[in-house]
Parts: sequence; C-alpha cells; structure tokens
Amino acid sequence: MDVLAGVAPIPQLGVGVFVSALRDALTAKDVDLAVHSYKDLPTAPADGLAIAAVPTRNDPRDALVARGGLTLSELPEGARIGTGAPRRVAQLHALGRHLAPVPVRGNVDTRLRKLADGEFDAIVLARAGLARLGRANEATEILDPMLMLPAPAQGALAVECREDDADLREILGALDDVDTRSAVTAEREFLAELEAGCSAPIAALAEVAEGDHGPEIYLRGAAFSPDGSVSIRLSRTGTLADAAEVGRALARDLRAEGADTALGVQHDPQP
Repeated sequence: MDVLAGVAPIPQLGVGVFVSALRDALTAKDVDLAVHSYKDLPTAPADGLAIAAVPTRNDPRDALVARGGLTLSELPEGARIGTGAPRRVAQLHALGRHLAPVPVRGNVDTRLRKLADGEFDAIVLARAGLARLGRANEATEILDPMLMLPAPAQGALAVECREDDADLREILGALDDVDTRSAVTAEREFLAELEAGCSAPIAALAEVAEGDHGPEIYLRGAAFSPDGSVSIRLSRTGTLADAAEVGRALARDLRAEGADTALGVQHDPQP
C-alpha cells in the first residue's frame, strides 16, 4: 500500500507528511507498525498510538561531505554549505568563519549529487542517514558535538504501533534499548519544554555512562538565535529513571539564561 498516494510532490512538503501518512495508516489498521526517524516525530504523543521500541541508536553526530576531501576548518571563507536545518545554519554562523549556508532539498542521494555537480562546496548531513544508505565513507569529517550539536533524537528510530495491540507491543519490546530510550526521552523533553518544534535552532545530545551509583545521563542542550549571534549551551546529569525531568530541567535552565529571547518564543501572559 502506498500511504503517500495522491499527495503533493515531496519538495513542496515537510517531513511531517510522512509521519502523518504513516500514523493515519496505523489508525486505519492498514499497517500494524511504522518505523520513524525519531527526530521527525512531534513531541506530543499521538492518540491511540505507542512507541513500542526505540532500538539501539546509530551515531547521532552530523557529518560534513566536502569536495576535495576538505574538513570544516579547511573550508575557505564564503564556502557554500548546503543545509536546510536552522539548527545547523545557526551553528555554522556561530563559528565566526563567514561560511555561507545555502538551503538544499531532496534525499541524501539528491544532495550528494548536487554537491558533485558543484552547486555547493560542502553539505552537512546526519551521519546516521549516510550510514543507513551504506555511504558513510563519503563523509570527509564527522563533526564534533562541541562544534555542531545534533538535533534531539538524531540517529534514533521509533517503532510505533497501536496502543491497544498488546501482543505486538510485547513482541516489539524485544527491540527496545533502555539506554537509547532514556537518552532520547531526555532530549525530546528538553525540546518540548522549550515549546519549539523540530525545525527550531535547538540542539541536544544525551549520553549514558556509568556513574558512582549506576548508569547516568549526561545531557547537553543548546539554543541559538537564527543568525548564530546568540548561543546558549548548558548541561545536566541525572539517573536514567529521571531522564524526562533532566530534559525539562535543562530547558528551564536555558530559559533562565535567555533562550526564549534567542528563539523568539512568545509566552501568553499569566492570568
């Protein structure tokens, strides 16, 4: 079944069309499960649906693919870098290198072809996307999160099914990775608390490591003004059981440092 039959050409649409189409198919019982790129999902849960599994995460970092095999530091001033993500655009500007981010659309193959045709000097992509297509070796540099912090849930998958399908949820549960689910939960709660969508210049990366009293989450989060002139970066730690609260608390920390102003978020006045 083609769940996207009859919709407008993809270049005219955002990634949300895929999420909506798959969820509609689940609700209609045309399919029993859907696999999403987790970073594309809205932070609000979908009525009647459940994330039954979050498999082990792929590399969450961004990757640079540049002509001539150049790294980010080797690109000259004014280099045209293809990316449509406000998060990446803001962080490229924040480097102070006078690089020139240029919007680019299309799937990974299309973007790589545009790079080869000389439309750009480099492009920035999720390394996970390259890896899933077997093209990870085309990256000329894997970008350190200190330079380019990823999008919340980047590199993770979400396996979704109907909430009332207990048998399938149990089967899919075998695919669930506790560390990945905890990390992604912290990142997405951070995003949700800031009340910004997945297209906002917000970045987050949670990592699970062994602490003094068991596994701990180390969450880094950042918010940027669109032009990169304002950059607010903070971090928090906590237990896996407190993953959601770690994300929300870090968002509140950023808000206290002026994240709302940087993002242009408007809050309704309290009654």
